[in-house]
Amino acid sequence: MPKGYWVSAYRTISDPEKLAAYNKLAPTAVKAGGGRVFARGGRVVAHGAGIPERTVLIEFDSFEQAVAAYESAAYQEALVALSDGVERDFRIVEGID
Repeated sequence: MPKGYWVSAYRTISDPEKLAAYNKLAPTAVKAGGGRVFARGGRVVAHGAGIPERTVLIEFDSFEQAVAAYESAAYQEALVALSDGVERDFRIVEGID
């Protein structure tokens, strides 16, 4: 079964306090959903139309698990805390088996 991934590229961070509030809630929701963080905010080299901002990569055992974790009440609470504090490109993608 192909794995699922959350891929987030933060275009701008306009409210660091909202991001901090999100960062207090999101890891618990991700872990409860079975996610494993592979990259979070380290060095980035951007090419093409990419922006060298904070990037996050999280792996789940399946695409369905990744979607369910996003839709969970715990992660939705984290999103409320984040609100309009950032502009990010967030995707859930299916891996190759």
